[in-house]
Amino acid sequence: MAGQGSGAARGVAACLVAALLALVGCGAPESAGPAPGVIQGLLDRHARALLDRDEAGYLAALDPALVPAARTEFGRLSKIPLGGLSYRVTDVDRTGEGRATAEAELGYRIKGYDSGPATTERVLDLAERDGRWYVTGDRAADGAPQQLWQQGDVEVVTGRRGLVLGVGQSKERLREIAAAVDRAVPAVGDAWRGNWAGRVVVLVPASVEAMGRLLGGPAASYRGIAAVTTGEVGGGPAAPADRVIVNPDAYALLGSFGRQLVLTHETTHVATRGQTTKATPVWLSEGFADWVAYRGTGRTAAQAAPELGRAVRAGELPARLPDDADFAFGGDAEALGRAYEGGWLACELIAERWGEAKLTDFYRAVGAHPGREGAVEKALQEVLDTTPEDFTADWRAYLGERLG
Repeated sequence: MAGQGSGAARGVAACLVAALLALVGCGAPESAGPAPGVIQGLLDRHARALLDRDEAGYLAALDPALVPAARTEFGRLSKIPLGGLSYRVTDVDRTGEGRATAEAELGYRIKGYDSGPATTERVLDLAERDGRWYVTGDRAADGAPQQLWQQGDVEVVTGRRGLVLGVGQSKERLREIAAAVDRAVPAVGDAWRGNWAGRVVVLVPASVEAMGRLLGGPAASYRGIAAVTTGEVGGGPAAPADRVIVNPDAYALLGSFGRQLVLTHETTHVATRGQTTKATPVWLSEGFADWVAYRGTGRTAAQAAPELGRAVRAGELPARLPDDADFAFGGDAEALGRAYEGGWLACELIAERWGEAKLTDFYRAVGAHPGREGAVEKALQEVLDTTPEDFTADWRAYLGERLG
């Protein structure tokens, strides 16, 4: 009897479980988030309206609470000669009843300047009302940079070979930068016979803190740096577009020669981007950019390499070419100066001893290697008919000759 009672109890329990499952199954299904295609269509219409200068269409995708700020952003973007703007939805997650979050890549091209888009990652909050989805929030993804137009009203100056976009800067300063870019582009083109657009986009934020936000990093990392160039190494025609970003604080401290040097250096990075790859050591990419910038200026090694000159005269001749880590921002400024100067003098040595054409051939050969390991060694052998040991010895002797 005990066994029969136990079996009956199990039967009752099974029935209760079945009944509970049936009740759950008959309940209203949990609301699903929007399909990625729905959000993609929403953002496609949003971007198209901006390109068409259709303010009402641009605002239609947004929650009413976002409209005032979006109307301001629309006005700022309308000053920039956009040739394209698009979102690419990469993920959509439901976050609550009628709510979701989407991750998307925002890309934009400036007409006449960019062959590929400048890109950044965005996170968009979404809400559903009456069967339609709206954007309720739009922010940079963690670690992603801010955009210049999100920092204030954008002033635009168009040069013959460059476009300068500034926030919180005088028209006079932006025109001066545009004129320096106009001089930099032909100087780079004369030294680097490569396939590049021959046009440069320069962003000038209001402060070094704003510069850090454009680069997605702390301002302290860029405080003593007059300008940097963004871009994807080894990129082809579809690679993200380059931007030269000026640190207005450091740039303002330079004289006319220093300002020109900086912009020619950064323009060189734009020109050589397609041949600068993960195989290219920083001493070569930065040294070559300085070599182009100093080329034809008549500056002596003592003038151009003061930090390394002091070290050499003190008997502290470097034992090796600079490592990539020697170029890290935010560290010892004098050590950083020596790294840049050492890279420049290595390129100066190649141009002087083997010829300028061999220097550019060497640069291309290093970048064409499938990886960092063996890239410089192979190019030294095939282009310059030397070895790393001999080249390092020649470079150290050259430092002594030029700086001793």
